[in-house]
Amino acid sequence: MRKFWTLSLLLAFATTSFGQIYNPVKWSFSSKQLSDTEFNLVYTATLEDGWYIYSQYLESEDGPIATSFTYDKGSYFSLVGKNIETSSHRKELNDPLFDNMHVIKFAEKVSFTQKVKVTDFAKPITGYLTFMTCNNERCLPPSDIDFSFQLKPTAKSGETPATTPAADKGSKTKPSETPAETANTDTPPATTTTVPITTIGGGNNFDPVKWTADVQKTGENAFIVNFKAALDEGWATYSQFVEDGGPIPTSLNFEPGDHYQLNGKATETGSHKIEGNDPLFGMKVTKFKEDATFSQKLSVVDPAKPIIGYLTFMTCNDERCLPPVDVNFSIDPANLTVTLGGDGNEPAVVTGDASFSYLGNCEFSLDRSQVADCGEEKEDRSGLWKIFILGFLGGLAALFTPCVFPMVPLTVSFFTKSSQSKKKGFQNAGLYGFFILLVYVLFSLPFHVLDSVSPDILSDFSTNPTINIVFFLIFLVFAISFFGYFEITLPESWSNKSANAEGVGGVLGIFFMALTLVLVSFSCTGPILGSLLGTVLDSDAGAMQLTAGMAGFGVALGLPFGLFAAFPNWLKALPKSGGWMTTVKVVLGFLELALALKFLSNADLVKHWGILKMEVFLGFWIVIFLGLGIYLLGKIRFPHDTKISLKQLSPVRWVLAILSFIFVGYLFTGLRYDEKEGSLHTLSLLSGIVPPTCYSIWHPCDCPQNVYCFDDFCEGLEVARKENKPIMIDFTGHACANCRRMEAEVWPKEGIHEYLRDSFVVISLYVDEKIDLPEAEQKSLPMKSGGTKRLRNYGHKWAYFQTENFNDNSQPQYVLLSNDGKLLNNPVSGMQKVGDYAKWIKCGYEQNKKVHGK
Repeated sequence: MRKFWTLSLLLAFATTSFGQIYNPVKWSFSSKQLSDTEFNLVYTATLEDGWYIYSQYLESEDGPIATSFTYDKGSYFSLVGKNIETSSHRKELNDPLFDNMHVIKFAEKVSFTQKVKVTDFAKPITGYLTFMTCNNERCLPPSDIDFSFQLKPTAKSGETPATTPAADKGSKTKPSETPAETANTDTPPATTTTVPITTIGGGNNFDPVKWTADVQKTGENAFIVNFKAALDEGWATYSQFVEDGGPIPTSLNFEPGDHYQLNGKATETGSHKIEGNDPLFGMKVTKFKEDATFSQKLSVVDPAKPIIGYLTFMTCNDERCLPPVDVNFSIDPANLTVTLGGDGNEPAVVTGDASFSYLGNCEFSLDRSQVADCGEEKEDRSGLWKIFILGFLGGLAALFTPCVFPMVPLTVSFFTKSSQSKKKGFQNAGLYGFFILLVYVLFSLPFHVLDSVSPDILSDFSTNPTINIVFFLIFLVFAISFFGYFEITLPESWSNKSANAEGVGGVLGIFFMALTLVLVSFSCTGPILGSLLGTVLDSDAGAMQLTAGMAGFGVALGLPFGLFAAFPNWLKALPKSGGWMTTVKVVLGFLELALALKFLSNADLVKHWGILKMEVFLGFWIVIFLGLGIYLLGKIRFPHDTKISLKQLSPVRWVLAILSFIFVGYLFTGLRYDEKEGSLHTLSLLSGIVPPTCYSIWHPCDCPQNVYCFDDFCEGLEVARKENKPIMIDFTGHACANCRRMEAEVWPKEGIHEYLRDSFVVISLYVDEKIDLPEAEQKSLPMKSGGTKRLRNYGHKWAYFQTENFNDNSQPQYVLLSNDGKLLNNPVSGMQKVGDYAKWIKCGYEQNKKVHGK
């Protein structure tokens, strides 16, 4: 696991435009057969001028992300030796972007070659590569690129080759381009079957190449098959004869059979054949624009048997390439027909938006023709105000810490006494407070960049077990720091540079004064900001919530400077600095300790470890808040505390101690069984923070609130059809806080619970489920936004289902469907008000009756 500061460094350098993905690296893949069972897999990166990617072999994990290759597990192949890096533009140097760390990086073009040994050629070798690219000024976030190699060995010695061979590298002779022979006039006319093939990787249904094929009889047992490509303007496909390290060549691959043989090499023709240097690959290539024909002569012994195989092609325009595509074919010499697509034995099945085969073994299609207008409310955006208030309260807590509080009277006095007038002093102090707010808001901007590059990235962070464990450990460190055992500080050089810049004077000087305060107070504010960041990563509104929280935090810290400058007499009412500020830090330490368990709980829920179920979690919290109460009574002391008797306790400490003990009593109520809910009693005040009530040692259950639900779409759909009920899809997550709040605060209410319990079949699909899909179900599917999505686990499958069909990637999202696939009303997302949700679910139920006439 990379050190956490590396993530921060990446955020600082990720400055791509909002809503636009800049991609200076183009990848292409090829393979080369070495023996009957061994192949080289070649991954080639072509980089724009000035950009670099990094070696697989870096001396430390504290710098850039190394290029890496992750293979999906399979017993049918094995890796032989290390992945070899080849480039004429290799640089080994101390990189100033990473504190002059010694790195190896590549410019312009680099190939990575991995030797593999294959025992079963029916299965593809799949996986993904990870890389990071930087120029001399900035870095882009790491990217994952899926790859798939369907390797086909050539025929054994003495047999006809099964794959069209590449041209001899040592020969200057070009392949023959003899046109396809004309059919005899005595033979029946040729039949052509035309099937468009969807090009995977070009975006949803993007298809710049259309293939057709025909077969003609040219003599006794002699045939010729022609594969014809029609290309959209600007797009090209490549010759069969291309050197390694460039684009994927077009190839005709025939399955071996004793009922036919190939006569010579395949020929290729085209009306716009281009030979020359290709800027995308930096090498000389032969390619075809507008049209291309690839022809293969055949000698057929038994025309009644089909000849099957597949053609492979790659297409590019002047700016980008689409991934290689295999097109199956089946030739019927007896009837002079060629079928393209499918599995080579039957016609292709062309699927588009309506194809839901990835959901499982059930028939389903989505019908949007009868959606009722239920007056759905937009998602409740009050969550932004809530996080703003949370940030504001965190800022107030930080204000009363030893790092910040003493600075308030000193700074206000500086502005009021050094300014030429009272009005000018007030303006300068107000500007100082505004700049504190601005600095904290600016800290949130890198997260907007990541959110624009990948809308799922913060959601992925929130459900990633490793990241949650890192946050758990960070919060433990924060808590120990607040207890007084050590202090967390930023590098002294940062604050020194900022302090030196204060001498600039004017508005800019005031800005650097504000920045200096932010930096030097980090030992007190850092843990609170870490809590705020963790809260946002555990939510669903993404970077906007972080900005709202940072703004609240900045307002709480900056506002007092302006107010006290305007009303200097208020300074006399402030309490003097003293031991009470240490108490504030220790109380915050107990809270950090409690929050740390939330992140460990997230990882536990996603990975199904079962180590922090509801009873265990509440047990830890009871001990923590019992300890807080005892500390406030002066019975526990930390390094910076002074001894204090009960008589010396302030009223505030007495109140906080009593509230701590009351809260402990409230936590105990979560350990009792609630028959109505069918689970442990719901702690409404803590819904979304504590584990789900069903995640229990003593009283486990499958669904909250005694609702009968399913976690597999096809399984739930089958029950809905048997019971003739509509469906509610609940897109949820194990670590989704708002999902737990909806289940605890909204689902039990009258006008909602009876519908969920009696009238609908609830299907809860967990988009953060990390259990791997069966190997046969792991596939790459096209996305509406362009590119493809590799489904590796159940979470990927349900997230793809949600984003591609219901245009949302946040949880919870609720969708009402009839059991024959009709969308009943518009889906709703996020926290919902009880009245709005009751109206929405009733309207959907009534629409289902209307659709089915009962």
